[in-house]
Amino acid sequence: MSNQANQTNQANQTIQPIYDPAVECATREEIRARQLILMQEQVAWAYERVPFYRQQFDALGLKPQDIRSHADIQRIPFTDKTALRDHYPYGLFAVPLTEIVRLHASTGTTGKPIVVGYTKEDIEQWRYCIMSMMQMAGVVPSDRVQMAFGYGMFTGGFGLHYGAEGLGCMMIPASAGNTERHIMMIEDYGTTVLVATPSYAMHICEVGEQLGFDWAKSQLRVGLFGGEPCPPKLKAAIEGRMHITCTDNYGLTEVMGPGVSGECLSSRDQQHIIEDHFYWEVIDPATQELLPEGSEGELVLTPLQKKGIPVLRYRTHDLTSITCEPCACGRTTARMAKVRSRTDDMLIIRGTNVFPSQVEDVLTGIPGASPHYRLVVDNEAGLDRLTLLLELEPQMFSDAFVEMDDFRHQVGDKLRNTLQLSVKVKLLEPNSIERTMGKSKHVEDLRG
Repeated sequence: MSNQANQTNQANQTIQPIYDPAVECATREEIRARQLILMQEQVAWAYERVPFYRQQFDALGLKPQDIRSHADIQRIPFTDKTALRDHYPYGLFAVPLTEIVRLHASTGTTGKPIVVGYTKEDIEQWRYCIMSMMQMAGVVPSDRVQMAFGYGMFTGGFGLHYGAEGLGCMMIPASAGNTERHIMMIEDYGTTVLVATPSYAMHICEVGEQLGFDWAKSQLRVGLFGGEPCPPKLKAAIEGRMHITCTDNYGLTEVMGPGVSGECLSSRDQQHIIEDHFYWEVIDPATQELLPEGSEGELVLTPLQKKGIPVLRYRTHDLTSITCEPCACGRTTARMAKVRSRTDDMLIIRGTNVFPSQVEDVLTGIPGASPHYRLVVDNEAGLDRLTLLLELEPQMFSDAFVEMDDFRHQVGDKLRNTLQLSVKVKLLEPNSIERTMGKSKHVEDLRG
């Protein structure tokens, strides 16, 4: 390759880096063929080493060698969160504990957590997924990555930390909390990439503005967000005020952690699935039937190379749709629509189904409505009632009652037209809703 061609290639990689082109730009036929081989190996591994799966297969008269095609995969029973809880902590592990080099656990607030274990090889595979995901977001080895996730048992902190180091980035392990210290580090250390929940990133932005920090002059350029959905209005606000590119990534503890999929710089409303590590399906959550490409349904995932705790056909309860059309970034891996709703997120208010994402979509189209809100459900009067607590943008807040009342009615009318349900709207001053370092709580159901 000529020096000029090499320089051009390096420039292109800086703009749109691809970590593993041989895998991420393979043909669909090559991707599917590799997935089938890996699935067959994973099924055999789970059957031979995990009594839970062996009993399930034997009850159906199913053997690993019966999985000869993609269609045969549908013969494998689903796994759900109940199975992991019922076998707490080590009942689904496939290797002796002497081969487990790390434990992580879910962040659930009730009952026993979901515990997952990683072998040395699992950690390496996980690091690969994170490096691929980071490159999708435009992160390069010369970046300085500041961690605003907590560490501990949560998969996000350590997962992205070691992925960034593996890519060659400078890692700044600031952890969660002490927002003013985060801002000092961004300024003094020349941080270029921020890892955080989108709600905490917005809080860092707001505190910085209050301190007089000029975000336009910082070296920060990329936000790697996870841990919670990032509504379009919140994403636009962060990008506009912090002068960075915000990217979402997706993952869950049960199948590995972050790194299942990530957003590239060409397809901002979808995320590329790391298909050589995850076999995906989309099913009708009611009938459990497989849905065709492009249909919205519940995402089902099977990690294809995880040895510590193999999980077959895990029902995520996350709603999405998937396309296999090639992306402008050059990748041919399948892209999933960003998850904004879960089957268990749905609120039933007087017989009407309501998803928080529907409310977010309405607020996105209303100038002056901030991305900070809370939905409160109660039935004190004997009838279910939905109340929206909505922060206003600073420029919209007014002492004039008529102006505020007109705005409140405007929001209420738009919600009623979308949800087919009356919603009580309460307008709040800026910064009235508590900011959190972790996942934001958007729904408070007081019906017991």
